[in-house]
Amino acid sequence: MAGRRDDSQRRPIGDDTRAAAIEDLYRDHGDWLRRLVVARLRMQPADVDDIVQDTWLRAARPVTTEIAHSRAFLFQTALNLFRDRKRREAVRQQHREGVTAEQGRGDRHGMYEQEAVLELERIVLDLPEKIRDVFVLSRFRHMSNAEIATTLGISIKTVEWRMGKALALCASRLRD
Repeated sequence: MAGRRDDSQRRPIGDDTRAAAIEDLYRDHGDWLRRLVVARLRMQPADVDDIVQDTWLRAARPVTTEIAHSRAFLFQTALNLFRDRKRREAVRQQHREGVTAEQGRGDRHGMYEQEAVLELERIVLDLPEKIRDVFVLSRFRHMSNAEIATTLGISIKTVEWRMGKALALCASRLRD
C-alpha cells in the first residue's frame, strides 16, 4: 500500500520536530505525571522529582516513531525507573549489611570470605565478554532473561545458552 510504511522504512524524527513533540508532551502531561508518581509510588518529594526528571530525559531520547500512548509510555517509564532505583537500593543495603557482618566477625573468618570474594571476582572477570555480560546482568543486577535479551539485543534462547555456559565455566573453575 502506498500510504503505509513498514518498520524497515521508519526514519528518525527530526530534531526540531522532536523538541516540539517533547514540549507538547510536557505541557500536556507534566503535572499529571508528577501527581501520578506521588500518588502511586509514594516516594519522598526529592525522589519524585528525580524519577519525573529521568522520565522526561528518557522521553527526549531520539526514537524512530512518535509515542502513540503518551500517558502509558510516561507512566511505564517512571515505573521502570522506580523499580531500577529500588533494586539498586536493595543491592546497596545487602552490601552494607554484608560489610557490617564481616566487621563483626573474627579476622580469620573474614580473610577466608575476602579470599573467596576475590576468587569469585577473578572467575567472573575471566569469562568471555558476551557470557560475562549475561551472567552479571542475571546474578548481580537481578534481571530476567527477557530483560537481558532486550538490553543486549539478543534472543532469550541466546541468553539461556550463555547463562548455562557461564554457570558451567564457573563451576569448572571452582572445582579446579
